[in-house]
Amino acid sequence: MIADPDIARAFETTWPAAEYMRVGGFEVGRGKGGGGRVSSVRAVEHDWDAGDIARTEAVQRGWGERPMFRVADDDTALAEVLAGQGYRHGTPTAILAADCATLLAEPIPPMLAFPLWPPLAMQRDIWSAGNISAARQEVMQRVDLPKTALLGRMQDRAAGAAFVALDGPVAMIHAIEVVPALRRQGMAGWLIRAAAEWAQEGGAHRLALAVSRANTAARAAYDRLGFAELGGYGYWSKD
Repeated sequence: MIADPDIARAFETTWPAAEYMRVGGFEVGRGKGGGGRVSSVRAVEHDWDAGDIARTEAVQRGWGERPMFRVADDDTALAEVLAGQGYRHGTPTAILAADCATLLAEPIPPMLAFPLWPPLAMQRDIWSAGNISAARQEVMQRVDLPKTALLGRMQDRAAGAAFVALDGPVAMIHAIEVVPALRRQGMAGWLIRAAAEWAQEGGAHRLALAVSRANTAARAAYDRLGFAELGGYGYWSKD
């Protein structure tokens, strides 16, 4: 899914499941409502056994979660087996990264974005009003790495929030949410630059993120900021 080992590691460690279980060549994540990334199965060995798929289903159903796999775009072998077992493909997602120095070529205006931990109530309210539920916010609490919650301000009010965590030379930004009335005014871009600044101060030199391929507006904005695609994946699920 991601050829770069540092970004591949940070992709998992900066947004972790509540627990993991190894089933043959697969790793099963228990998300507890925290979204597909932490509530899915992924191949961690090339020599996985197709018979293990039923075992992963049993684990997920035992946890009260729907059977779901996170499959790299280039893993056609696993995709074909899942399709044959009644799984359906959805939510194609791209993984992007940019150099922090590139993102910081344009200085961040003062008083526009602040790193804070733990998050303030206003940040949690912004997330909750968007697509970042309490269960997704709980994922942030589980991260055992340097981390922060960014608060963006615009027009003298709280305008956006994001979460960023750092694993060695790579930081990943998650849960970018902007107040609806203040969207399309550049707030998301400033949050990303603030994440790059925080990451660089912590010793990282690259910032990565995941974005749905259907979100063409966000993807275009990331391209303008200097992000490049490193890989992609999709979710395969069944009822």
